[in-house]
Amino acid sequence: KLKNAFDKIKNQNYNEVSMDYLSMGMTGDYEIAIEEGANIVRIGSGIYGERNY
Repeated sequence: KLKNAFDKIKNQNYNEVSMDYLSMGMTGDYEIAIEEGANIVRIGSGIYGERNY
């Protein structure tokens, strides 16, 4: 759904709006996010480990 919304807005060609990046996914689901069209994924905990709050 997010990819469809992204594409719809991008294809509207709004002035002064850049739709170059689609950020979806995190460490647990980044592969699916990439398959779905994400070009930015958040994988910090996969690199640095889980946060300790």
